[in-house]
Amino acid sequence: MSSNLNFENTDTILNEDRLFPPKSELVENANIMAYMKSKGFTDYDAFHKWSIENRFEFWEDMAKELHWFKPWEKTFEWTNKPFFRWFVGGQFNIVYNCLDRHMETPVRQKVAFYWEGDNGETRTLTYEDLYKLTNRLAKGLQNLGVKKGDRVAIYMPAIPEQVAALLAVARLGAVHTVIFGGFAASALRERINDAGAKVVITADGNYRGGKHIKLKEITDEALEDTPTIEKVVVVKRLSNDVPMQAGRDIYLDELLADIPEDTVVPCEPMDSEDLLYILYTSGSTGKPKGVVHVHGGHAVGLYMTTRFVFDIKPEDVYWCTADIGWVTGHSYIVYGPLMNGATSVLFESTPYYPNPDRFWSVVEKFKVSIFYSSPTAIRGLMRFGEEWPAKHDLSSLRLLGSVGEPINPEAWIWYRKNIGHNELPIVDTWWQTETGMILISPTVILPLKPGSATKPMPTIEADIVDKNGNPVDATKGGFLIIRHPWPAQMRTIYRDPARYETYWDTIPGVYFAGDAATRDKDGYFRVQGRVDDVIKVSGHRLGSMEIESCLVSHPAVAEAAAIGKPDPLKGEHVKVFVTVKEGFEANDALANELKQHVRSTVGPLATPDELEFRPTLPKTRSGKIMRRVLRAQELGEPVGDTSTLDA
Repeated sequence: MSSNLNFENTDTILNEDRLFPPKSELVENANIMAYMKSKGFTDYDAFHKWSIENRFEFWEDMAKELHWFKPWEKTFEWTNKPFFRWFVGGQFNIVYNCLDRHMETPVRQKVAFYWEGDNGETRTLTYEDLYKLTNRLAKGLQNLGVKKGDRVAIYMPAIPEQVAALLAVARLGAVHTVIFGGFAASALRERINDAGAKVVITADGNYRGGKHIKLKEITDEALEDTPTIEKVVVVKRLSNDVPMQAGRDIYLDELLADIPEDTVVPCEPMDSEDLLYILYTSGSTGKPKGVVHVHGGHAVGLYMTTRFVFDIKPEDVYWCTADIGWVTGHSYIVYGPLMNGATSVLFESTPYYPNPDRFWSVVEKFKVSIFYSSPTAIRGLMRFGEEWPAKHDLSSLRLLGSVGEPINPEAWIWYRKNIGHNELPIVDTWWQTETGMILISPTVILPLKPGSATKPMPTIEADIVDKNGNPVDATKGGFLIIRHPWPAQMRTIYRDPARYETYWDTIPGVYFAGDAATRDKDGYFRVQGRVDDVIKVSGHRLGSMEIESCLVSHPAVAEAAAIGKPDPLKGEHVKVFVTVKEGFEANDALANELKQHVRSTVGPLATPDELEFRPTLPKTRSGKIMRRVLRAQELGEPVGDTSTLDA
């Protein structure tokens, strides 16, 4: 995150005041309403005010619903700002709360996941099935020498073994770092090396949208320079022949062959502040940052938000369409739903394969009642018209959700009309990799406004301020900040605590999210997007510097700059500006070569949609490329102060 705030207050240009009130039966039976009534409230605003004044009582109530090996001694400690601790002295393991505590209840025989593969094949795992697979995998990892504190990289497709891999690693007290299966070898290598991972769990390959993804070959290329890796576990997803390095690589079925079905590896009691996982997210510098989340507080926050935002009931079938490689998958495919004993769908394919009704066929097949997807997917499906969802029985749905970039009102209305029968609530959730959990979102008790994330969750003290930290009025945009820590929040950036501190000192004393937002007269928040140099493509955050570093690694490139441009489908797309070295010709052939270079080095998501050659790039006198100038020129906006530019 940049500490230089170039974003100034803006007039609110989007006035969207249509209100969609909730149905009275939804409000009356809502999980959050039951808790509110226990505290003497039926009005959300009054309850939210109480939650801020009594934040520790609220979080203690949530934490007491989970299993602790040892109770905490102190709920919150913030003596070494900006670093803080929750549930100090408590001993906890998130996996015990996802699996073990359900083994003595009827949830044991309940479906944990309905899985559908790219080609339509399906599997069904009960909580007991997942418990057994997780324990056997944990034992297998133990046999490979994995122990508490070790880091394990997971580079896999969306298959049940991926869920079990996260749970098995965390069960042992080791730390998982999941790397999105769409990343190229160099990005995988960089993340493995930063984490110092000891083991990689991958697959022989998979199909996505009918295309063969050669995960094992990409892994092998990445491991050419990863000195900490000792073992590679390979899941036979396709059962195709892949190179296996003797002494290092082992197939999962061979690893588990001599481990009995009834094996139990006790959950490692972890301090509430012990590391659960490291998840790498792009920032405004070239190096991805390893966001650290911990066992205790992260679990409590996910347990609460899953229960209150999605209003999970025992009979629900819940589907979050994200990839587990991103934080949404960690929080709201794996940990949050499993702690709540939910039945979920796990999906390997894409919304458009083999036809643009794939999502709706899955909803119909598994009778999905809660559907949580991204604005990018919704906008993409809008292109194909209303006839595709109309082919399917979507009557099982009772709640819709949105996650990623802000959803525009047009997509919101299409979503509600065509998927939500013109009556279902849409929980438009705002949060980040760094926040760990949903911070601003409707619940089923709130009236909705298209494109608005509505109001903060309990205890979340959100505000819109100027660059000096002063609140702005409802006619202006400003910086979205949170005034007090919450349990699921990241604890640091792995091996780079100074980078973490920028979240708290960019606007001193508060957490700065890096997003611009507005808040209307009703207290409804509307997030406008990033104010730093992160490009958000299809809900995924890509660092400008990471793309630029890749381009400059090409022998023809002298300098490069990357910006995000508004895109009706992807939220933003990538445009790059390139200065070539002497002796190279700036032509279409080179442009295509450079785009492919980014694709193969960083990954498909980062591939530039536009590439423009320029003889020079605007820079400050200190040599910093001024991306905001390029962005302003590109969008026809005022360039602003150029006094620091090199003449």
